[in-house]
Amino acid sequence: WKMPTNKSVSKAPITQFVNCRILRDHKLQREDLWVREGRILDPEKLFFDEEGYADQRVDCEGLIIAPGFIDVQINGGYGIDFSQATSNVRGGVALVAKKILEHGVTSFLPTLVTSPPNIYHKVLSEVKVHSGGVEGAGVLGKEAVRKDVDTSSYVRLVLISGHDIQYCIPYNCCHLEGPFISLEKKGAHPEQYLRSFQSGGMLDLIETYGTLDNVAMVTLAPELPNSEKVVRELAQRGITVSLGHSVANLSQAEEAVQNGASFITHLFNAMLPFHHRDPGIVGLLTSDQVPQDRTVFYGMIADGIHTNSAALRIAHRAHPTGLVLVTDAITAMGLPPGRHTLGQQVIEIQGLHAYVAGTKTLSGSIATMDMCVRHFKQASGCSVEQALEAASLHPAQLLGITRCKGTLDYGADADLVLLDDAINVRATYIAGQEVWRK
Repeated sequence: WKMPTNKSVSKAPITQFVNCRILRDHKLQREDLWVREGRILDPEKLFFDEEGYADQRVDCEGLIIAPGFIDVQINGGYGIDFSQATSNVRGGVALVAKKILEHGVTSFLPTLVTSPPNIYHKVLSEVKVHSGGVEGAGVLGKEAVRKDVDTSSYVRLVLISGHDIQYCIPYNCCHLEGPFISLEKKGAHPEQYLRSFQSGGMLDLIETYGTLDNVAMVTLAPELPNSEKVVRELAQRGITVSLGHSVANLSQAEEAVQNGASFITHLFNAMLPFHHRDPGIVGLLTSDQVPQDRTVFYGMIADGIHTNSAALRIAHRAHPTGLVLVTDAITAMGLPPGRHTLGQQVIEIQGLHAYVAGTKTLSGSIATMDMCVRHFKQASGCSVEQALEAASLHPAQLLGITRCKGTLDYGADADLVLLDDAINVRATYIAGQEVWRK
């Protein structure tokens, strides 16, 4: 079905999604969604300023349209382990990127667990930010907003209100979980590669990682000596600092937040349990020492295994706007039971559990993002809207990229997931283009 496009400022085709409920302003609204050149259009401007029409219509048959899911902690999947310096690192990332489209994930941060320096040097130089498409979900980066810059291949023009043209420039892309973490709370991380800030901080980071150019997030233990300087420096560089795998007490955690930390890696897991006299990192959810203009976000692995449903409910009710669903998925996501690798460790899959071989230590999950959204809604009793925002809006807010990702606001990237009422993914779109359909 085609209609002529009149007087339009652009020759690009316009797609109109009809018969849908779209997640906007925290509510599911019965509205059409208009897309052109990979971005969400304001229909009023289209009608009144341009007198434009849709070139094609997509009948959503009553489905929900939500912003595409964003996974900020995923270690691999389908036999691929991001912490292995294979001969084809990019090919591995691309395979996972393609497969997770069916889970509604349109952007992600490839996550590396504690590894020796040579692994970081090799992998970080290979993994690059790229926009998603039919070939797979986008490898996410923080975004700088600069005016009048030379546009590179993955930059798209954004029209801000008025005639001010700005560019969305993604940079950085990996989440480095370790090796600057606590020995006592190492979880599945290999002890022999753990490091401290013995050279005073940033030098240790550069020696270990080789570069910070491709780093979007670092998980560290804030009780390690000299960590304050590292947290401040990373935050100043626009790198998200996350607290985790740590025995920090509440005041150490609060100091880290005051220095710029903004995330907690898989809340409750690999940290001191909540204690009423010193709640530890968990206490950040209700701390009065967090600066007024800041939100502390926290990751939750809502796979029904890593966190008891009562603990999930306590966290959500205490601080609903900070909850970010993560899969913490490992190589074995999408693979049959048996033995697989995670970084330098051997992992054993038994049912939905992934253990360090020969132990009962959990080592990441084999859950998919859509499973986590469904489980979170069922376990927490939250609304569909809250469940969807925990996998889209909140991770985008954490990374500071809400102008492009995590919302269906006008001007945002048209990264969409179409879902039924039971939160089953029916189709995934990136930049307005269908990339997967059930």
